[in-house]
Amino acid sequence: MSHLQFIFAAISAVVLFLYGLQGFSKELQMAGGDSLRKWLPRLTANRFTSFGIGVFATALLQSSSAVTSLTATLVDASVLSLRASLGILLGSNVGTTATAWLVSFKLTGIGPILIVAGTLISIVPWRIRLAGKAIFYFGLIFFALDLISTELKPLRDQAWFSAMLLKAETPLMGMLIGAFFTALVQSSSVTTGLAIVLVQQGFLSPIAAIAIVVGANVGSTSTALIASMAMNSAAKKTALANLMFNLVGAVLFYLAIQPVASLIGSLTEASLVVAIVHLLFNLTIAVIFLPLIGVIEQRLYRLMPDRSQAIAKE
Repeated sequence: MSHLQFIFAAISAVVLFLYGLQGFSKELQMAGGDSLRKWLPRLTANRFTSFGIGVFATALLQSSSAVTSLTATLVDASVLSLRASLGILLGSNVGTTATAWLVSFKLTGIGPILIVAGTLISIVPWRIRLAGKAIFYFGLIFFALDLISTELKPLRDQAWFSAMLLKAETPLMGMLIGAFFTALVQSSSVTTGLAIVLVQQGFLSPIAAIAIVVGANVGSTSTALIASMAMNSAAKKTALANLMFNLVGAVLFYLAIQPVASLIGSLTEASLVVAIVHLLFNLTIAVIFLPLIGVIEQRLYRLMPDRSQAIAKE
């Protein structure tokens, strides 16, 4: 097989993975959209419950980009307050680590089973058929990851591919690659899944993969930033806060990435190191910012005053 065929086969597998993520997220949002709008304001009454909602929703949807964009939309529609959205954003960062754990435990083999089960469930005459498509797409996510792993194996002996990945061994470059690729495909789950598969295949070191995953967190904020451009001031503040949380976390982990990875690497296998550090990264952000949500809200209003406030000052 030629280099070009290798590239197209790998890209096709990534596209299939992205399609599975988008389909799974869309099906769950369609199934629970009305209930979400009804119950979300009640469930986000304080910072801890809003944080929990962010964790649960992102782990369920397998897409922090979808959750942060949906959060900005709900703020724009005045369904959610800015303060409640900040807790959800912090929880969303923790929830997105579910992808890393699923891939690290090598559960990709269940993909074909879920695809078949989802197809069969979707054709039954009972109400449960509504869950069939979601199960199908969830299986497609794992099937595509397994396919990516298979397609990448022949590239092990390709010097050009190894040289390209070697650039990610520098933490700063790895973070930039992760941020750029995530902004490009609009999914941190794709970047995270790929990084861990590359570690399992022996292409990447855990430190390089961690840098890419941390960069992916920053890149994932682009979705909400783009979506908020046509929204009100509160939604823009929500998107800006999401960027700020992840940028601060990225700076902190850039300073500590090597000693933390080395310490955890001495205790467990390589792919689990990535999942553990990814979780620690997002938990650290939550621990730092969750107690400061009130202060952050005030700062955001000072940084981006509402139009009515600006007019009043004039």
